[in-house]
Amino acid sequence: MMQFILRYGELFLKGGNRPFFERCLVDGVRRVVRSLGGRVQRLHGRVVVEISDEHEVEVRERLAHVFGLMSFSRVTLVEPEIEALCVAAVAEAQGALQDWEGEGPRTFKVETRRSDKRFPMKSPDISRQVGTAVGRAIDLPVDLSHPELRVEVEIGSQRTFVTTRRYPGPGGLPEGSAGPVQLLLSGGIDSPVAGYLLAKRGCILLPTTFESPPYTGEDAREKVIDLCGQLARYAGPMRLRIMRFTEVQLEIQRRCPPRMAVVLYRRMMLRAAQRAAQMEGALAVATGDSLGQVASQTLENLSTISEVATLPILRPLVTFDKAETITLAGRIGTFDISIRPHVDCCSLFVPDHPEIHASSEAAQKAEAKLGDPDALAQEMVDTSEVVEIGDPYNKSTSSS
Repeated sequence: MMQFILRYGELFLKGGNRPFFERCLVDGVRRVVRSLGGRVQRLHGRVVVEISDEHEVEVRERLAHVFGLMSFSRVTLVEPEIEALCVAAVAEAQGALQDWEGEGPRTFKVETRRSDKRFPMKSPDISRQVGTAVGRAIDLPVDLSHPELRVEVEIGSQRTFVTTRRYPGPGGLPEGSAGPVQLLLSGGIDSPVAGYLLAKRGCILLPTTFESPPYTGEDAREKVIDLCGQLARYAGPMRLRIMRFTEVQLEIQRRCPPRMAVVLYRRMMLRAAQRAAQMEGALAVATGDSLGQVASQTLENLSTISEVATLPILRPLVTFDKAETITLAGRIGTFDISIRPHVDCCSLFVPDHPEIHASSEAAQKAEAKLGDPDALAQEMVDTSEVVEIGDPYNKSTSSS
């Protein structure tokens, strides 16, 4: 069996609420290691995962998706004695040299963190003595400023360990610690990235998408389901709500000024998403809007669209340019799914020159021709379909 020590950063700022955030973090870690037989234990300021050696690569990949983690390391647990620390540090350093890619490190440093003050030696003295043993064994000079190999020693009240392996975590807040948010999710590049950023701040994602059969097909639906599956690696299982938008779009096309179509689409989507949010207990609605990126996202249009909502509207990408969003989409694994060809309902019946300065008065006047927009939105919710997106580490997907 091997052990990983998991470190978290922002949770230290939570004061009396810190135990809640730590429990959320531990729950997120347990979710990703459970199917591998991993055991999780919470310590003071650390989390320990014990798991079979055969799962090292897989568990590292999974831990890299756990929000709230700043970094994690495979460690050698030792008794809190200086002789044991020296032996473990030498073994760790020699193992690091064997695994090093390229020519190998030219310098090293021992760093000690002694949170258990009962240990009789101070941190600088521990580093010197352990460093002497390591230097003799691997025949490398010490560089205290810019070492290429770091040997880390940590002496805690519950665990003492040595490591040379530190992997980055995604940071943020633990899964589910901030509450539920209704996410308007399309098959494009932006909205899945917005969902990732919301999940990074602890939001529970309740995705809602719109389809317009027969103009949109199964490929569009499968694309959104696949995007949810990728987001679930970070955010956990979720329920995708699919609303039928065909009749609303056709009514807007037939009765309303063509230039207003895009703004009216967005207002109707937001109305329906808010009703679903209120039904499911979500505290906000979120979109992938980026200011000025397309016609519906000018400041005037965003203002006119937003007025139909009473819940807060979260727009994590509002200041992103497209290149930034694409880079992040590639890193989190949604980009290749998003660029699969499909017909999106938002691209149907769009005029060549959509309105980019829509006023509230113009939108309300156009909507008056639809009869009761709120009733149309409620009908979309009432006739919607829910697809359960299971844990990707324990897959199951079903419709209802």
